[in-house]
Amino acid sequence: MTKARTQQVSLQATPYYHCVSRCVRRAFLGGEGFEHRFGWVEDKLLALAEVFCIEVAAYAVMPDHYHLVLHINTPQAEQLSKLAVIERWHQLFKGSLLSQRYCRGEKLLKAEQLTLDDLIVTWRQRLQDISWFLRLLNEAIARQANQEDQCRGRFWEGRFKSQALLDDQALLACMAYVDLNPLRTQTAKSPANSPYTSIKKRIAKAKTAHQVNHPRQQEQSLMPFAGKPRQNMPEGIPCRLSDYLELVDWTARIVRKKKQGAIEKQVPPLLAQLSIGAKNWLILSTQFEQRFGRVIGTPKHLRPACTTLDYQRIPGMTNSKLLFEDA
Repeated sequence: MTKARTQQVSLQATPYYHCVSRCVRRAFLGGEGFEHRFGWVEDKLLALAEVFCIEVAAYAVMPDHYHLVLHINTPQAEQLSKLAVIERWHQLFKGSLLSQRYCRGEKLLKAEQLTLDDLIVTWRQRLQDISWFLRLLNEAIARQANQEDQCRGRFWEGRFKSQALLDDQALLACMAYVDLNPLRTQTAKSPANSPYTSIKKRIAKAKTAHQVNHPRQQEQSLMPFAGKPRQNMPEGIPCRLSDYLELVDWTARIVRKKKQGAIEKQVPPLLAQLSIGAKNWLILSTQFEQRFGRVIGTPKHLRPACTTLDYQRIPGMTNSKLLFEDA
């Protein structure tokens, strides 16, 4: 039975989510002569991330669907001033007469200010809402595609798939799974040449950076890597960018050769940090979506999260124990 979206997205459980949206009837998003539509998705995705309090950790635009790993930045949303919330919302919609007057510096009556304050509360919440984020992304692409095709009707399936990523192990495994999508489908030969993916952007920026792991020298349109977990951890993905790129490159070589049974002796150090064995990692990074349901994490994080989400039973516990056995 399908669960309500509110039972799948819970900031009490985690701010990280893997989302997948597919074209209706698995029709092609882009094909021969329509490759530019992949660019539409990428450009709109990154533009929305600048407005919403939602950061993009990873993405891959595929022929009939796209994958996103998103981070809901609630602290950022809560720290926005009233004017900042209105200005962001006005980049998406016209707002209301009251919000337009407020931006012009006009004085509002007390009742008008109270009405506007209620609107700001709603808009602040929507700026950190994945459903609103994907709604605007999908609507924009559908409108452009239908106009180009001179037709009407649905372009995307009604619901997007959402998976909650509870811990570092689930987050980084999911990011690698997303970044390696083009290699698994043989639409690219290496991560650096994977079109319309976050990994290609990260690698291109890293090649020109003097300090690869410095957040300000990383790709600014994506969520930064903050370094190894430590006290007073800054905001960002909890590992070094160089370690993640090394791990993705190591995984890509094995996936490309289709020799998952032959593990190289030089195992990337990030796997030790995550306490994931090499063979389990290869399963995670190539079968992540198929192996798990709506909630993903190590057993110690999976149990309390399912209690928070009011699940009667714990989904994916068998695979969690199998693949995250030492984490």
